[in-house]
Amino acid sequence: MFLTNFFDTTPMIIILFIIGLLLIIKGGDWFVDAASWIAEKSGIPKFIIGATIVSIATTLPELIVSIIAAVEGHGHLVSGDNIAALESVDMAIGNAIGSVNANSGLIMALSLIFMPVAIKRKEFWIKPVLLLATIVILFLASLKGELTPVGAIFVLLMLVIFFVENTITAKKQMNLPADEEETEVAVTEEEAVEEPKGFFNKLKAKYEIPFNIVMFILGAAGIVIGARLLVDKGTQIAIMLNVPTKIIALTMVAIGTSLPELVTTISAIVKKQSDLSVGNIIGANLIDMALILPVCSFIFGAGLPVSNNVLYLDMAFAFGLVAIAVVPALIRGKFSRVQGFIIFAAYVTYIVLSSILVL
Repeated sequence: MFLTNFFDTTPMIIILFIIGLLLIIKGGDWFVDAASWIAEKSGIPKFIIGATIVSIATTLPELIVSIIAAVEGHGHLVSGDNIAALESVDMAIGNAIGSVNANSGLIMALSLIFMPVAIKRKEFWIKPVLLLATIVILFLASLKGELTPVGAIFVLLMLVIFFVENTITAKKQMNLPADEEETEVAVTEEEAVEEPKGFFNKLKAKYEIPFNIVMFILGAAGIVIGARLLVDKGTQIAIMLNVPTKIIALTMVAIGTSLPELVTTISAIVKKQSDLSVGNIIGANLIDMALILPVCSFIFGAGLPVSNNVLYLDMAFAFGLVAIAVVPALIRGKFSRVQGFIIFAAYVTYIVLSSILVL
């Protein structure tokens, strides 16, 4: 009884929420590295790994958080607690779409403000178009107030197209000229000869197989446990502060599960590779929209309830933020700092409207 009361105190709820965030971030990092290593050792081509396994692995935090919320919502629905069921659904949907909007309005904006980049329109256009089409299809499939499993299948088709296109693009990039391939092999061999530095790296090199298996298990466990803490404690924080569950999902949870993308973006800016950051964000957004909500719909079974706020505010801003970012870039062949500032201002407007509007 004492321990239960202790873990339900305000300081511990906040501490456990933060621990959940940290577990998701570090667990995701370990899981991606280990999953890539296991896939390579099993003989799966690297371009398939990059196009599928790593792409899905980097969205696991958002996916697991929303799945746990959807499972809880289904449980509440079966038990007849419709209010609790709707709160869980708000967490699932708010995290998924909130992560998309946080990626676009916060992380992409940061990337464009500090380092606008030029793009190759022929290579770039298809992913943004697929993302915008996914949002439109998701909107149309949810117009009756719920995303049914049938509607979810149409949304999932966009994910299939994305992976096929991603795989074809990655395969083309592998077809390098012979001299470039030789240079890459030489660099790889030189790095392989180099003695690993530091105790951790030496341990990793010496016990490569058990090390990566352990990292895979710990990473997966970290994501699941962290997601559980994030959902439970995020909901408790919302109740304590009288803040709607959806707002917590749109802000603290959504931004928290997007922290890996934020760290990647900052790293890309430091390394002057902002174009990589923009491409990764668009890909992550497409997977979030085309995978998470359909999976939640299948779990919920009866059709995932979609409110007017989600339809006409969340999805509208998701479409608008992406359109502001990519349409001018596709026309002009480059991004600009002005776009970054406009996207950020639109994101702040979205958070404010989400807090005060009930449609």
